[in-house]
Amino acid sequence: MTTTAARRPDDRGQVTIEFLGMTPTILVTLVVLWQLVLVGYAFTLAGNAADEAVRAATAAAPGARQGACRAAGLDKLSGAWAGGATVNCTTSGGFVTADVRIGVPLLFPGTVSLPLDVEGHAGAVEEERD
Repeated sequence: MTTTAARRPDDRGQVTIEFLGMTPTILVTLVVLWQLVLVGYAFTLAGNAADEAVRAATAAAPGARQGACRAAGLDKLSGAWAGGATVNCTTSGGFVTADVRIGVPLLFPGTVSLPLDVEGHAGAVEEERD
């Protein structure tokens, strides 16, 4: 009776070769997943920034509304995310809306951005003045 090792001595190192062959596929998969996480995080940041911006804008006087909106919208964004962000507030019929647009970075925030912007939108009723 012969052993398995005696029958197939040429199989040594096969797992190493297969792993080396799969390494590029594994790395590409991880990079794609990381990029998708960044896209999702950008949506979260844009939505939160829009909520903060509209909250500040409804409490501000009509003349100072755009400045308060922009400051509050950019306040919660770190420097890497705030660099290409735009915040815009509008008022119509007692309703204030805030739109925030954030660029999606390529792999790391603060580096090159993808040609993809995500938008956050929020609205609230204007506060009454006594």
